[in-house]
Amino acid sequence: MKIGLIGFGKTGKAVASVILQHDRHTLAWVFKESSLLHGRNTAEFLGLESDSDATIFSAKSVAIETLLDQYPVDVLIDFSSEKSIENYGPHAAERKIIIVSAVSHYGERQQELLKQLAEKTVVFWSPNITLGVNYLLFAAKFLQKIAPWVDIEINEEHFKEKKGVSGTALKIAEELDLEKDEINSVRAGGIVGKHEVIFGFPFQTVRLVHESISREAFGNGVLFAVENLKHKKPGLYHYEDILEPYFSLQ
Repeated sequence: MKIGLIGFGKTGKAVASVILQHDRHTLAWVFKESSLLHGRNTAEFLGLESDSDATIFSAKSVAIETLLDQYPVDVLIDFSSEKSIENYGPHAAERKIIIVSAVSHYGERQQELLKQLAEKTVVFWSPNITLGVNYLLFAAKFLQKIAPWVDIEINEEHFKEKKGVSGTALKIAEELDLEKDEINSVRAGGIVGKHEVIFGFPFQTVRLVHESISREAFGNGVLFAVENLKHKKPGLYHYEDILEPYFSLQ
């Protein structure tokens, strides 16, 4: 499938690197706000040996609708900002392009727009698009359903400079119907990111742990989502929608 990538920050660069090295999907182009790097070859800029001609385009030089017409894609992946969906979303939906958003937060306005776009095309939104974190979250909800009376604690560890409670930890707490003050935070050294959900049973303990090693994990999560969305009907999907079939014992 041909993929267009919106956003080229640290995570966007890591995701582009993963896609460029994939054998079944092609990075068609990168779209970013700043005019810096406009016209550069993505693989060359990232220092990758690749025959890809994926070009970096700036929103200051070309409109997204023009880009979609001149360089058609099957999927748009968004690692930019919460308001970006308002710019590219309607144009992508009109062209039946799959939208995969990894933006960490959307306001009510953007969430309503996602629903509207989903009436025309496949729309997927996951604030943390790594497969491991979403597996942990799904498994945690599954275990809580089996034993709703179990004691649950959430631990999150990150690098010393990270401010506030991890958004992923807050999402886990929300899904498990726990309060924010039940999250234990640790800030030390250069820890990339670690999340742990502890289930305290009588006479035994179950621990679900996810630890981030590098941002390339986001790229793997994106491609897993793309693989599982390509035959879906128009609608708004989340990670649990594509993970649930894998938990069937049949």
